[in-house]
Amino acid sequence: MPETKSNSLSILALQKFKKNFWGVLSFYFIVFCAIIAVFAYVLAPDDSQNANQMHLSIHSKPPGFKVQMLTIPSQEVSNQSFLNKVFFGKKNTDTEIPIDRYSFENNVLKISPYSEGEIKGISKQISLERFSKGITQEEITQEFIRTQTFILGTDKYGRDLLSRMLVGIRISFSIGFVAVFISLILGISLGAAAGYFGGKIDAMVMWLINVTWSIPTLLLVIAITLALGKGFWQVFIAVGLTMWVEVARVVRGQVLSVKQMQYVTAARALGFTNFRIITKHVLPNSLAPVIIIAAANFAAAILIESGLSFLGIGAQPPIPSWGAMIKDHYSYIILGKAYLAIIPGLGIMSLVMAFMLIGNALRDALDVKG
Repeated sequence: MPETKSNSLSILALQKFKKNFWGVLSFYFIVFCAIIAVFAYVLAPDDSQNANQMHLSIHSKPPGFKVQMLTIPSQEVSNQSFLNKVFFGKKNTDTEIPIDRYSFENNVLKISPYSEGEIKGISKQISLERFSKGITQEEITQEFIRTQTFILGTDKYGRDLLSRMLVGIRISFSIGFVAVFISLILGISLGAAAGYFGGKIDAMVMWLINVTWSIPTLLLVIAITLALGKGFWQVFIAVGLTMWVEVARVVRGQVLSVKQMQYVTAARALGFTNFRIITKHVLPNSLAPVIIIAAANFAAAILIESGLSFLGIGAQPPIPSWGAMIKDHYSYIILGKAYLAIIPGLGIMSLVMAFMLIGNALRDALDVKG
């Protein structure tokens, strides 16, 4: 029996998409970033909440910097569950001290805190009982003293830049998903209603679209953010409420074309409700351009959030955000430590470019004329 090939549009679109090298590469890069976002605290060297372990004595160190780190355990007992630690970070109450050297004298650990140049830090003495009763010097050396490598260096507060970058991916992905979700719900609903019913509903929706579109996006986001207050979710909602306009215009145009088709007329003749006709017949044949817009809006949301964080009204410290990281370190560009701002900038650029490339690939794949 000869093999039959499916000629459905979805299969053909998928086959065209697979032939687009940059689209497929962008897809795998986005999936890779999504995995990092979910398991950021598992992968990050600093698994404390918000990767916020500060060591001011080793601030602004270059990539590859190594230092001996002493961990003094806390007496508090953590009741965090394993899943809570994996997804939200460890409530770290231990004290970490970068040290130059250490030695044991009787029942005391003598350390010299890390210092630069010829200036030597004041030596400190720590009782071995702070670690655990009956613990040996060898066990302290193995368990509580380690050489830590900061692969991307440290920021101006002495925090691990790699850990902050990994956890910061969550903000970019979250803002993208939430903002695009809100924009799709509002845009598709209003656009479909305006295009299908026409008349006063169409006039009212188009007036709302034109008014919203006449206001600069960044100013509108800032106004909504100030009205809702500074915070994590407020920014997501604010960005989403400004991105529905383009979705609504495209959906309206598509619905105006599709509702003239014979199968829609047949559905009306069969007595189907308007809601069923819109959801079952009109929208499924109108959403191809919306998928492309959603990819572009995802990239735009990441850029807007980065801009808001740079202005100080995005995700608030100590939550790591790539935009806030650029804001904290842009002055270091002229101080010979430009990487502190360039690294998060490259993160934003690569993620935005990936979504734009996948949007272009989807446009080519869903082009029925191609």
